[in-house]
Amino acid sequence: MMDGADPAVVRRALSDRDPLSGTDGFAGELDGALVRDVLGRYPAFYEREAGDPAASGDWSFDPTELTDPESVPAGHRVDASRSEQVLSLPDPSPCPDDAAAVAAVRDAVSESVDAVSTDGLAIAFSGGLDSAILAARLDAPLYVAGFPDSHDVEAARSAAELLDADLTVVELTHDDLVDAVPRIARATGRTNAMDVQIALGLFLAADRAAGDGFDRLAVGQGADELFGGYAKVAKAPDDPRVDADTVRGARREVVLGLPDQLERDVLTLRAAGVEPVAPLLHDSVVEAALELPGDLLVASDGTRKVALRRAAREWLPDEIAERDKKAVQYGSLVSRELDRLARQAGFKRRMDDHVGKYVASLL
Repeated sequence: MMDGADPAVVRRALSDRDPLSGTDGFAGELDGALVRDVLGRYPAFYEREAGDPAASGDWSFDPTELTDPESVPAGHRVDASRSEQVLSLPDPSPCPDDAAAVAAVRDAVSESVDAVSTDGLAIAFSGGLDSAILAARLDAPLYVAGFPDSHDVEAARSAAELLDADLTVVELTHDDLVDAVPRIARATGRTNAMDVQIALGLFLAADRAAGDGFDRLAVGQGADELFGGYAKVAKAPDDPRVDADTVRGARREVVLGLPDQLERDVLTLRAAGVEPVAPLLHDSVVEAALELPGDLLVASDGTRKVALRRAAREWLPDEIAERDKKAVQYGSLVSRELDRLARQAGFKRRMDDHVGKYVASLL
């Protein structure tokens, strides 16, 4: 009744209040309660009005199996009496030695990725730093989804050629989006435009991989959050999207937002027929990332993910290690084309949330 880690490991982590106990995350029922790891890497749900949330039939890993699902909060233990936070994300002091900090990242990433079995595995590949690390160290085919003239398709093709890797390009059409949107919305319970746009490219790459016989998909999720990949982190404290007044503080804010994002991504991939594998979210990688000083997250010249880029030079050509990448919804052109479909269907931009209204109309 546990996704992720062995129940004995989870029991020990909860007893010791150890948030980074060496796992890839966990969620499920344990000793009469529902539990979920500190980053929410696996989702679990229970009936909102259940007298005992952990009772058989009143909880599930799949929210569509419940009448009124409530998500188990990350780091919490939920039973019949209360919902209690038992695990909290640590906030360690930055490592004072830059070389040692980068070496720790390199060791953690290589160990975590190399531990992944390639049995039934494909890799979601955008041609950027995160997925290229997986592609360089795992002998598995690559899949990218995007419209034919998209940045992601071109970046994936050029990176796959540099890595001498097998790449399948899923060239998207408007019909693909129309078919996939309801499946994503029903699986995740979300119809807001941003969530659907982010999920679409991932879903359609995974759907093709599943159709080709793969049942596991390696993804680079978590790297942007952990290693300072977002503009709002790089621009702290001047970006109004974060409250923190330092790069490290802003990074912590986005990491704390991971549970909600990972819930969407896991449910999306499972709906496509594959189980996600996210080695860049292993506890050891998280621990090494949290100890990075601000200038190894964002350099003075604005370069992001400094430590991860330096670590990756051992495995990747500089052209890939230093490459910037657009967010998936923009790099794949899914956002642009979903907007186009909404307007063609009569949902004009002058309307409030016109794409969200279009998404709802497809259900």
